[in-house]
Amino acid sequence: MRHLLTFDCDGAALAATIDDGVGAAGLLIISGGNEVRSGAHRGMAMLAAEIAAAGYPVMRFDRRGIGDSEGENAGYLSSRNDIVAAIVAFKHAYPSMTRIVAFGNCDAASALALHKPLAIDALVLANPWTLEDAEQSESAPALPPASAIRARYWQRLRDPASLMRLMRGGVNLSKLASGLRQIAAPTPAPAPGSLASRVVGAIGAASQPVTLLIAKHDRTAQQFMGHWGDRADPNVRCMTIDSGSHSFAGDDAQWLTKQLLVALRDAAPTL
Repeated sequence: MRHLLTFDCDGAALAATIDDGVGAAGLLIISGGNEVRSGAHRGMAMLAAEIAAAGYPVMRFDRRGIGDSEGENAGYLSSRNDIVAAIVAFKHAYPSMTRIVAFGNCDAASALALHKPLAIDALVLANPWTLEDAEQSESAPALPPASAIRARYWQRLRDPASLMRLMRGGVNLSKLASGLRQIAAPTPAPAPGSLASRVVGAIGAASQPVTLLIAKHDRTAQQFMGHWGDRADPNVRCMTIDSGSHSFAGDDAQWLTKQLLVALRDAAPTL
C-alpha cells in the first residue's frame, strides 16, 4: 500500500511517499538533481513498488524547494538536514525497522557519500556525480572524461570496419599512435579539495558497506570511475551494467531492483 506523509526540516514541510513493507530493513531513496520523488519517467515510483512487493518498506521524498516540499532549493551539497529529517521520519513511520539502506543516483549518490554522519546502515550509490559546477557551464561545456574517450577508442579498435580502414590505409598512423599513447596513460588523481577528491575519499572512508552501481557507458559514471580507478576496497562492492542509461531505464530497471534487493537482504538477512 502507498501513502503520503509530511515531515519537518528546519521549519519547512517536506512531502514524502511511503510504500509499505514488513521487513526489518527499509529503503530510503534520495532523488538526484532537481527531480521530484517519483523520479525520471516515474522510475523511482515504479522501483519503490517493486521493492515493497518484495517485503521492504520504501520512502521517497522531495527535498526543500523541490516538488511538493516547502523551503528553498539550495542544491544537493546543502541537503544533509533534509536527509537526516527523512531518516527520522522513516524510523518514526516504521518503529520495528532496524536497518535502513539509502540509495541515490548521480548527485544524490554524492550527497549520501559526503553528508556524514548519517544514521544509515548501508549505502547504494549509482553513477556518482564528480563534475565541478564550473566544468558544466553552457558557455564552456565539459569535454568527455578521459575514461570515456579511452572506452570509445578501444571500442573502435575492436570494430571490424575500423580494422579494415586501417589495413586499407584509411587511418592516419601518426594520429593513431598519438591516441594510443594518450589512452595508455593513467588517469591523474583528482585535485585535492575537488568534488571528485571529496566524493572518492568519502566513499573510501565510509563506515557502512557501500555498493557502487555503474552504467559503463554513462558519462557521469565514466567520469567517476576515472577518479575511482581500480581500487580494491573490502568495504565497497562495485557492480557494473553494460548500459549507457544514467537512470537505469527500460530493462536496466530489473538489474537495479535486483542490486537493491541484495543490499537489503544483506542488511537484514533474516527476512
